[in-house]
Amino acid sequence: MKSYLKGRKPNYDKVPFVEVKGYENDCVTGWEGICTRINSEVSKLNKENCVVAVEFYPCVNKDEIINALTKGLKADQIQNAEEAMKSEAEIDELTHQDVTDDDIFGFLTRLNIDQFYNASKLEALSDKFKTNKGITIVYGAGAALVAPEADLLVYADMPRWEGQLRYRRNEVSNLGVNNKELKASLQYKRGFFVDWRVCDRLKRTLLNQMDLVLDTVIPGQPKMVSGEAIRAGLKESTNRPFRVVPFFDPGPWGGQWMKEVCDLDKEQENYAWCFDCVPEENSLNLKFGDSIFELPSINLVFQHPRELLGDAVHGRFGDEFPIRFDFLDTMQGGNLSLQVHPLTEYIQQKFGIPYTQDESYYMLEAEDDAVVYLGLKNGANPDEVIKDLQNAQDTGEEFDAEKHIGVWPVKKHDHVLIPAGTIHCSGSNSMVLEISATPYIFTFKLYDWGRMGMDGKPRPINIAHGKNVIQWDRDEDWSKNNIVNQVEQIAQGDGWREERTGLHNREFIETRRHWFSKKVTHNTDAGVNVLNLIEGAEAIVESPSNAFEPYVVHYAETFIVPANVGEYTIRPYGESEGKEIATLKAYVRNNC
Repeated sequence: MKSYLKGRKPNYDKVPFVEVKGYENDCVTGWEGICTRINSEVSKLNKENCVVAVEFYPCVNKDEIINALTKGLKADQIQNAEEAMKSEAEIDELTHQDVTDDDIFGFLTRLNIDQFYNASKLEALSDKFKTNKGITIVYGAGAALVAPEADLLVYADMPRWEGQLRYRRNEVSNLGVNNKELKASLQYKRGFFVDWRVCDRLKRTLLNQMDLVLDTVIPGQPKMVSGEAIRAGLKESTNRPFRVVPFFDPGPWGGQWMKEVCDLDKEQENYAWCFDCVPEENSLNLKFGDSIFELPSINLVFQHPRELLGDAVHGRFGDEFPIRFDFLDTMQGGNLSLQVHPLTEYIQQKFGIPYTQDESYYMLEAEDDAVVYLGLKNGANPDEVIKDLQNAQDTGEEFDAEKHIGVWPVKKHDHVLIPAGTIHCSGSNSMVLEISATPYIFTFKLYDWGRMGMDGKPRPINIAHGKNVIQWDRDEDWSKNNIVNQVEQIAQGDGWREERTGLHNREFIETRRHWFSKKVTHNTDAGVNVLNLIEGAEAIVESPSNAFEPYVVHYAETFIVPANVGEYTIRPYGESEGKEIATLKAYVRNNC
């Protein structure tokens, strides 16, 4: 089998972390130790009557947590807050306007956690805590609502990616209902549009109030640290480069590149995706002493949006991380689905989303036969394109992509820009670093090459939406002049040169490529930077003022430099010293 590392050993770090100094002994592991810590904190309060609220984020293993706390805590009463929720039928009705009957798309909800609760039951339960004697434990999604003046707040958090895996395994239900057996994609959709939004609104109000935080990502191996330690870790993360925890997933078109380069399980059939920087769903690892504590990286965006994103980016996007980096591996695999993303005005009008998924394909690797399907053929007839797409969907006959769609040969380090409305997909035998805006769920698949998804069922096709947003004037001539390898040298110096590689002027993301054999100076210019080491084994990121400890990155790793950092430098390191290497940097344009 071909080696993509050319004889080098893989050095991609799959478990990056931010070390939090001053809290080396703060992390407690195992349920016995956790219960002992909670009992100790309750004793320190020295109150005759004490209420402990244990707030649950969606997809935590409720049974594991409840069983452990029931056995290990010294409590006079233990109460499930969710008993005061509305009935499942009422919650289904409440959320239906956002969940909709569509298999994929819905609306980001405006609901809050209190709307899931029966007002009279909530009032009765809240009143009960005021009269309870001794130690009372209240747990569940909304425990902090039921007991807003709890003496101790314990927060059981859960990264969204782990939640998705639990949906797939039919282990958890959606908020306020018992639907473990529901199709995983529908559970995910409900989580995306409703559960996460509702519980994140509550979480934002609790981040500075959490006394203790639980990590239950690994079943049976819980960890707990103080809220103070978590807040210190989040603050530390805004002052230095860092990486979120990548996650990898197979797919019907998946390839073999990541197995070698990222040192993954060789027994797996393929890996299709790596979400290398999607803070909405990735985890952030904080290291306390010898323990690594996993929490949702979105918490950092919630807690320190200005320091992380910069004032201007925060002013435009709020507490969302607008830039996404991920890998699409088709090496020895198949074509991606032919697709198109909605125009900004379409996603606003149809789905209430403020911005769309503009994107680009940067080719980390490409075989000699690698291509990207992009835009329309010169002279393509829109009616014929849609007719043939619909016929392929209805009959299973092949869609003749090369008749209608532009086919562009690509090589390593090419950069193809894909503003929303451009029909596109990567072909087989390529390794794509996809740089895009974040609302990635809104992809209109037009053709999937007649194959099944990983579940053995056809993946949803959205020709009805797609035909409304395809920009029919984006043909081969337009693509050549506007979105294929629009590379321009910007600056150069001793041992380095800087190129602008995109994106298109309809896209808010700017990308810059630096080739360098010596130190290069960067500046965040008060906006978050996201970078990937696209060439070379290692590089080191340093602060000219020693504001943060030197940070080593490896080939293909994506890392974030918070706006707070300001000036920083990157130079070849280790086995890359004396060689020319390269980074690709993305940031939000100042004029957007």
